[in-house]
Amino acid sequence: MKFTVYQESRIGKRASNQDRTAYCYSRDALLMVVADGMGGHLHGELAAHIAVETITEAFKREATPSLSNPSLFLSQALIRAHHAIIEFAADRGMPEAPRTTCVACVAQGKVSYWAHAGDSRLYLIRGERILAQTHDHSRVQRMLDQGLIDAADAATHPARNRVFSCLGGSHQPQIDISPKTSLKSGDIIALCSDGVWAPLGNDLLVDSLAGANPMYSVPRLLEQAETRAGANSDNLSLIAMQWEKNYAESIPSNVSTKTLPLDSFTAKMGNIGKERLPSELSEDDIARSIAEIHQAIKKLSD
Repeated sequence: MKFTVYQESRIGKRASNQDRTAYCYSRDALLMVVADGMGGHLHGELAAHIAVETITEAFKREATPSLSNPSLFLSQALIRAHHAIIEFAADRGMPEAPRTTCVACVAQGKVSYWAHAGDSRLYLIRGERILAQTHDHSRVQRMLDQGLIDAADAATHPARNRVFSCLGGSHQPQIDISPKTSLKSGDIIALCSDGVWAPLGNDLLVDSLAGANPMYSVPRLLEQAETRAGANSDNLSLIAMQWEKNYAESIPSNVSTKTLPLDSFTAKMGNIGKERLPSELSEDDIARSIAEIHQAIKKLSD
């Protein structure tokens, strides 16, 4: 495989960053994940942390070096993350499980597959148009589908942040799985939280990403989104991957996996680390939280 990939996450104007991002690749498969912890519930950042780590660890176990059934992998990995969040909350005696939206994508064999729950989005951009896009699991999207509001109303609707599917919480999530979608050289796949797509809109997002090296387009796009959102800027997270586009070898985000050993993985976690867990926790609490997250993930894997 050959691809160029770059990820970045920003706090925006929030007190903490509840988004989590990661990508991981073997010789023959690439995984990308964005999770947006839901701020209306307790410790959404923990749910996002668990989701990204659970899905990434599942990929490392099963991509040997490719996935036998990427669609099934994505479905099972998101459900496993959902249960890992619930197990974590139960073990800690939390009054309710934290919640997160999530979007994940696998590319292998010149084909892409993706899955999502909530309103974190994936865009597949070919040339200067959107070839495919996830469909938000939100009240506002339902109203749009029913013709009750238009796009302008949706952008400012008071219920625009209310989703009906997420990982964690009391209900089994609705997880939408994409059809198998072929990739062509130059295609861009972008995964992002609503802090990115909401202030920009599709046209500006496509204009900024189309044909550009993600290493440069991603920071510019986040800057635009944060500026347009102003004082209300949410956390902003974006992973963009351009397929089989050759850039100068000095660019560090340009990846060729052909020389990787069969059992080798490269993982790049975004803002995952103890400094990004809840700021009100002590150092001991943070260490315990990380250990318990790994324990919850291991329990679901056994």
